[in-house]
Amino acid sequence: MEDAPYRRIAAAIAARIASGELPPGARIPSTRQLMAEHGIAMATATKVLTTLREEGLVEAVRGVGTVVGRSTPAPADRALVVATAVTIADAEGLPGLSMRRLAGQLGLPTMAIYRYVADREDLILHMMDKVMGDNPPPPLTPQRDGRRACVEAIARLQWTMYRRHTWLAQAVSFTRPLPAPNAMAHTEWTIRALAGSALPPPARFTAAVTIANYVRGTAVNLAEEAQAEQDSGLTEREWMQAQQERISAVLADGRHPLMTAFITGPEAAHFSLDGLFEFGLQRLLDGLAPLL
Repeated sequence: MEDAPYRRIAAAIAARIASGELPPGARIPSTRQLMAEHGIAMATATKVLTTLREEGLVEAVRGVGTVVGRSTPAPADRALVVATAVTIADAEGLPGLSMRRLAGQLGLPTMAIYRYVADREDLILHMMDKVMGDNPPPPLTPQRDGRRACVEAIARLQWTMYRRHTWLAQAVSFTRPLPAPNAMAHTEWTIRALAGSALPPPARFTAAVTIANYVRGTAVNLAEEAQAEQDSGLTEREWMQAQQERISAVLADGRHPLMTAFITGPEAAHFSLDGLFEFGLQRLLDGLAPLL
């Protein structure tokens, strides 16, 4: 596991190497020194050095011990690391993003990534915050544009983000939210857009989160569809066409006349997640309208 003790210790040493604190040729603590410093067993200390050696960061020198390798990659910066992680996730989803995959893309040893982020959860937090920061709330005001227009605009902006970054909905949580400043800025903006309405302050927060949660909840399907298309090689429309025979067999007994009328009618061809989002958003706004 990436959070195993030997990996954490190896990551800390790799960070010192990447920062230049341990230059090429510098001695690395021996297994006995690691045991004494970290209170670990011999086997764990050996794993630390083995991991660093496998990453190409250190090498054994006869008569000297383990030293930093002579050719270590130039360090990146966190902005580049996060941007590269976003690019990988956009193309392959969160399942395709690992520390090893990211390091390979950057031309760095895997352990060097831990200089910039604490772990995978921290990496995803920075990725989410980058996307939110790249998409600040729209330049609307409730006084000039109206509260409903403001709320609708922020919802559409977030839907666009989820459409562009299908992994994002999986990274966002409303029950265990990560402390992402730019994500908080979206919520703050929405609460401010509701100021002066009939909603009391606590209800404004609830309304802002309800709207964001609706968008995110619908957008989760985008990631699932992207993964399904990647796994099957079929687009949503192609997959539906391939299921026509099975669907027809289920509908043939006449027990679902209303479903049959829709599925066999012209409207079915236009049904999409975008349409589902649009219909639900307008009904949500209709429900808030008397209070806005």
